[in-house]
Amino acid sequence: MMKNKLVALLMMCSIPCTVLAQTTVIHNIKGYTPTQKGELETFATLVIKDGRVINRGKAQLSKSYPDAKRIDGQGKVLLPGLIDAHGHIIGLGQNLMQLDLRGATSVAEVGKRLQAFAAQSEQPWIIGRGWNQELWPGKTFASAADLDKFVSDRPVVLSRVDGHAIWVNSKAMELAGLDSEVTSPAGGEIIRTAEGSPSGVFIDKAEQLITAHIPKRSEKALATALDKAGQHLLSLGITSAHDAGIDFDTWQLYKQRAKNNNLPLRIYAMLGATDDKLETMLKAGKVDDNEDMLAIRSVKVYADGALGSRGAALLQDYADRKGHRGLMLEDQQQLEDIFSLCFKHGFSAHTHAIGDRANQIVLNAYENVFKRTGGILLRNRIEHAQIVDTDDIPRFKALKIIPSMQPVHATSDMHMAEQRLSDSQLAGAYAWRTFLEQGSRVAAGSDFPVELANPFHGLYSAITRQDHQGLPEQGWRPKELLSREQALRAFTLDAAYSAFQEFKVGSLEKGKWADFILVDTDIIHAPVQQVWQTKVLETWLAGQRRYQRQPAL
Repeated sequence: MMKNKLVALLMMCSIPCTVLAQTTVIHNIKGYTPTQKGELETFATLVIKDGRVINRGKAQLSKSYPDAKRIDGQGKVLLPGLIDAHGHIIGLGQNLMQLDLRGATSVAEVGKRLQAFAAQSEQPWIIGRGWNQELWPGKTFASAADLDKFVSDRPVVLSRVDGHAIWVNSKAMELAGLDSEVTSPAGGEIIRTAEGSPSGVFIDKAEQLITAHIPKRSEKALATALDKAGQHLLSLGITSAHDAGIDFDTWQLYKQRAKNNNLPLRIYAMLGATDDKLETMLKAGKVDDNEDMLAIRSVKVYADGALGSRGAALLQDYADRKGHRGLMLEDQQQLEDIFSLCFKHGFSAHTHAIGDRANQIVLNAYENVFKRTGGILLRNRIEHAQIVDTDDIPRFKALKIIPSMQPVHATSDMHMAEQRLSDSQLAGAYAWRTFLEQGSRVAAGSDFPVELANPFHGLYSAITRQDHQGLPEQGWRPKELLSREQALRAFTLDAAYSAFQEFKVGSLEKGKWADFILVDTDIIHAPVQQVWQTKVLETWLAGQRRYQRQPAL
C-alpha cells in the first residue's frame, strides 16, 4: 500500500503544474467576446482551469465553483487578448532601443534628435527610424548633406516610417562604396541630386546597397529586442502577434525560445521570402508547438513598395508625379515561382501588396498557381490590400484570399493618399466594409513599428476613420466604416482565423486558451473618442497574469 502511494505521489510530481492548477473564477466583470456563431456575447463571470476557459456566464455562475480561487474584477471590462495580424516584432524591439524620429516636423528636428542620440551612443553605425517627409515644410526628400551637418564622422542610416526608404549620410555612402556611377537595382530607386549623384535617399530594393554593409546583429541583441517588444505588446493588450517576415536568425531564436517555454507572447511568424536560407527553413517543416506559443507555416512575400515613398505599384500614374507608377519588387512569374515553392512545402503565402497594380498582379499569380498546383485552402493573405481596383475586390472572395489590413493606415494616410491618388483610384482604398460585406474576413493589425502598436488606435480608426481630433467630422470615405463589433472581431477571432487558430485563441469560448485583458473603457458603448485612449490594466496569457499597469504616482 505504501509503495502504491509513493508511486502515485511520484507520478503527480511529474505532471506539469498547469494540469494540477486550481480553478480560477474571475467575477464582477463586464465581459465581451465574439463567438464562432458570429455574435458578440456578454458575460459577468469567467472560469479558467489549466490555462483554458472552461465556462463563462452570468454573475451567479461563480457560485458553482465554491472551491475555486476567486478574483474580483471590480466591474472592469474584460476582452479577449487582442491579436495584431501584421507587425514586425524584432523591428519593434529594435525601434525601442534606437533613434526614434516619429513625428519629427522638419529636417532640423531630425538633426537635433540625431545629434542628441549620437552624443550618448557608442554604436559604430547610428540606426534610426520614423522620419516622414510628408510632415515637413515642402514635403520633399532631404539629402545626405542635410545629415552631414549633424553627424559626419559615423555612418547614419535612417529608415522612413514605412520602412520602404532610407536616408543616409555621406559616411554611409562612402563605406558602401557608392558614387555617381551606381545604378538603381530592379525594384528599387536611387533618388539623385541635380548633378546626378546619389542624394542619400534609397527606395525599396535600393536600400540594400547600404544596408548590406551594416554589421550583423548579435544573438544577444536579437533576444533583447524580442523581450522588449514582447513587454511592450503585452502592456498594450496584445497577446498574439503575426510577425510579417522573419530571417533565419530570428527563426532560430523563436524556435529555441519556444522550446525553452520563454516566448513573451504568442507568435505566428512568416518566413521572409527574400532570405537566402528560405528553402532550408521550408524543408525543416511547419512549426506548431503544443502550447500554441509559436506557429510558423507561412511565407511573407513582397510585391511592391509603399504609398508614402511612391513605391506602391499603380495601374495609373501617381496624381502628384506624372509618368510614375511605382515599383514592382517581383514580377508575376517570380511571384508564381515563390507561391509554388511555398505550397510545395505546405506553407501559406502572405503577400505585401499596396497599390492596385500590385494587388491585381498578385491575385493573377495566386489564381494561376491554384489552377496548376492547388493551394487555395491554405488561407493565403494579401498584406495591406490598401488600394484595390473595385473589379478586383470580388476576386479576394473567389480565390479565398484573406485581406490582412491595418485600419490605422487609413487615418495616417488619408491626407497624403488624396495627394498621391485620384478619386477613381481611391474608390477601392482601405475598403474594409466592402470586403466584409462580400463575405471576406478582415484580419486587422497595425504594421508596427511603421505605426504605433496600440491596437485601440486601430479599433478607433476602424469605427471612425477620423484622426484623434475627430476629423473629418463624418470620417474619411465613411462608407467603409466598421461597427464596433466588426472591428473587435477583426482584431480577435478573424485575425486568429487568418493563422488557422480560430479554435485556439481569438475568443473566450470553452476550451480555448484563457488569453484576455482588463481595460478601463467599455469600447462597445463608451463615447467613441474614448476608444483610442483606452488603457490596459491587466494582460493574461493562458490563465496567467503577464502584465499589470502600475497606478500613476
